[in-house]
Amino acid sequence: MNGKIFLGTAGVALFAGLAGAGSRALAQTSADADSPAAAAAHTGFSELGGAALYANICAACHMPAGEGAVGAGFYPALASNPRMIAKGYPLYVVVKGMNGMPPMADMMTDEQVADVVNYIRTNFGNSYSDAVSPAEVAALR
Repeated sequence: MNGKIFLGTAGVALFAGLAGAGSRALAQTSADADSPAAAAAHTGFSELGGAALYANICAACHMPAGEGAVGAGFYPALASNPRMIAKGYPLYVVVKGMNGMPPMADMMTDEQVADVVNYIRTNFGNSYSDAVSPAEVAALR
């Protein structure tokens, strides 16, 4: 490819999201440091709520409907995924990372991690009602 670097769509979206996270962290306003918005800006992602986090961060690799993808890498389907039954599994993967999935612990607050894990476990054909709490996220860190 004439020495050019090729990034697939998912790679570009992830790179853009991670690059934006750095600029959002630098742009923290004078909002109350204990507010969820201030905490989110400090960690990297300003999105609040599982649906927004998934749509703006996770969907780049796992696809909008959680169907996963294969191409430049392997992005497992989250839709109807039996591994979601144990809330500790997706919690661990989001916080610590696994295989090609980067750890998100330093980029998300405890509340954001809990929100996105709970969103994944209650959407895309998954219907697991035992929610992850921010305290469980903090304990795993």
